[in-house]
Amino acid sequence: MATKEELEKARELFSNDRYATETGAVIDELGDHYAKVSLTLNGHHKNAMGGVMGGVYFTLADFAFAVASNWQKPGVVAINTSISFIGVPKTERIVAEAVLVKDGRTTCSYNVTVSDENGAPVAIMQCLGFHKNG
Repeated sequence: MATKEELEKARELFSNDRYATETGAVIDELGDHYAKVSLTLNGHHKNAMGGVMGGVYFTLADFAFAVASNWQKPGVVAINTSISFIGVPKTERIVAEAVLVKDGRTTCSYNVTVSDENGAPVAIMQCLGFHKNG
């Protein structure tokens, strides 16, 4: 896991990811090609039917991917993502964890799981990234 100093440095760097952070996303944990981020749901995250807007799950998953793939060595951008919405959160806080599947010379692949605080999955995302500096 990352040190407290590394975590604070990453939080400062990714505070510039304003769409995610202004939506409420925060970085909770970092590891080698790994990130855990979270968001506390409130009224502005809801859709017309009273459920969580799918874009909230996507934003949190995308933020987890961005942090996991860039906090150690910046330069990865997403070139393809696929998300499936598979559940409904039972808690007001949701968590996304991005885990490296494969890191190649020019591309990388991550799996991201979005869950509620009880660990029940609500969305899963696959991300293919491109190393701009590769």
